Amino acid sequence: MRPEGYDYDTHSRLAGPLTEPEGTGGGTGGAHSGYRVQYRPLLAREPHRIRAVLLMTLAPVLTGALLVYLVWPTHWTEREGGDRWLIGLDVTMLLAIGLIELFMLVNVVSIAHATMVARDPVPVVPEPGTRVAFLTTYVPGKEPLAMVRATLEGAVRIHHTGTLDVWLLDEGDDDEAKALCEELGVRHFTRLGVPEWNRKKGPHKSRTKHGNYNAWLAMHGGDYDFFASVDTDHVPLPAFLERMMGFFRDPDVAFVVGPQVYGNYTSPVTKAAESQQFLFHALIQRAGNRYRAPMFVGTNNVVRIEALRQIGGLHDSITEDMATGFELHRHKNPRTGRHWRSVYTPDVLAVGEGPASWTDFFTQQMRWSRGTYETLFKQYWKAPFSMPPGRLFSYTLMLVYYPMTAVNWLLGILSCVLFLWFGASGTQVAASVWLMLYSDAAALQIGLYLWNRRHNVSPHEPEGSGGLAGMAMSALSAPIYAKSLGSAVLRRPSRFVVTPKGGGVTADRLLTFRIHLFWAVLLASSLVASFVLGHTHVAMRTWAVLAMAISLAPVTVWGFTEVKERRTRKVRAAARQRIKERAAAADGEPEPAFATGTTTGGN
Repeated sequence: MRPEGYDYDTHSRLAGPLTEPEGTGGGTGGAHSGYRVQYRPLLAREPHRIRAVLLMTLAPVLTGALLVYLVWPTHWTEREGGDRWLIGLDVTMLLAIGLIELFMLVNVVSIAHATMVARDPVPVVPEPGTRVAFLTTYVPGKEPLAMVRATLEGAVRIHHTGTLDVWLLDEGDDDEAKALCEELGVRHFTRLGVPEWNRKKGPHKSRTKHGNYNAWLAMHGGDYDFFASVDTDHVPLPAFLERMMGFFRDPDVAFVVGPQVYGNYTSPVTKAAESQQFLFHALIQRAGNRYRAPMFVGTNNVVRIEALRQIGGLHDSITEDMATGFELHRHKNPRTGRHWRSVYTPDVLAVGEGPASWTDFFTQQMRWSRGTYETLFKQYWKAPFSMPPGRLFSYTLMLVYYPMTAVNWLLGILSCVLFLWFGASGTQVAASVWLMLYSDAAALQIGLYLWNRRHNVSPHEPEGSGGLAGMAMSALSAPIYAKSLGSAVLRRPSRFVVTPKGGGVTADRLLTFRIHLFWAVLLASSLVASFVLGHTHVAMRTWAVLAMAISLAPVTVWGFTEVKERRTRKVRAAARQRIKERAAAADGEPEPAFATGTTTGGN
């Protein structure tokens, strides 16, 4: 779905014009090609770099100063003759406060670092004659065929100077899907009924995206050099391959990815969800270019089949793209002896669909965070022995976002409960000094965020917008990340849930917000207890109020939206009823005498 009125053409060329590659010496981009992907630092284009440097410097420094001030030994709480259990709670509070501020510092350093090193690749003309398969999947009954049609129609319009076959990977061997493929000239593949491609776990796990792709890879991967793919709800633009394939002239590039944008840009949740992705697609991925290792994103990409086969195909994970990219970046190209690389282009080359309800948004965030935890628990330990230091540093900053956000939320709640209920206090600081340092640090962090908004890749958000909705969505996702972390630690089974597509939306209800309401009730009861027990401190109460506001925000927005929609429905229903009544009255009126030549009334 592509909404009208947005400049997709300009946003499909954000990396700049296509250029002729340097250093190839007329070669074909093979193992001995001299071409390497070139990059342009984002900061080099800025006329006012001093402002950015000040923000990049002051934001971490002041955040660090706040951390040091809060945990300075002379500020530790001392209780003479106090109960041991209360002293233990004080120590717990001190550790919680220290970790919260430390994680905040890591987050600020991550953003400042990304601001400093972010860069865009210089696009080059693709090598002619490459063999490319364009893939997308279909799950009958879960995804509407009309949406699949739009995706395939976009795919057959893609420009490529070489072999290009479009494939539909159909999980159900659906007759209507096969008829659609025949109509559009698309090739059809299914693994239905093949036991070795439908396992309970592993690379050929049944009813999974990675299992579907790996089955195709086993059957047809040898016929192609690369495969391009989009999620079923993404419509590729004609320049999809023109803007991505050129980077594969570098023989060490394993995959190229682009940003994710939502074409169903009408729902408030969808708009805020796209805004929430700003930092990742506009900054973090570009910082990944510095280390030749941006993250693999499954929504739209091109992959070198040779590299993927080397690691055994797409990996078995609830977020197979992240797990697969991580493995690729650990391995070396056997032809060159160098580590596989990846490229992120800011060009918007496919338009997809995002969550349009709170239920779908929370499900998406739960899946993304759970996949990150799985990568940390199952794969990360291998990285120090097989990944270059810079690349490991970049990946670490990306991977710790979800767990740090989750743990920060839990520690913040713990601190509030310990103080408001028991009067525990790990550190004794002046409220005025704390408020000054905290507000100044927060202002600088927001300033750094707003400065980076100039690098936004979204064609939908208005130019100059502050992205406040995205910041809010990140904050209120913290309880979801915390629940997901708990499930990962307890090793509760995770399952892939397909986000409704093609106009389908999961209806919200009060139970949608049960996680947030739980925390809101806990915080509200703690605030009431603090007044009864006389545990007063402006910092802790402010913290509790902010956390409660975050917990109540989504259900409040949903409630107002529901009330507004009900009123709108009533107004429309009343208007339709009035139209019907007028039509009925008009049909029942006697016709005037001058129109029929007769009189009305009795004798």
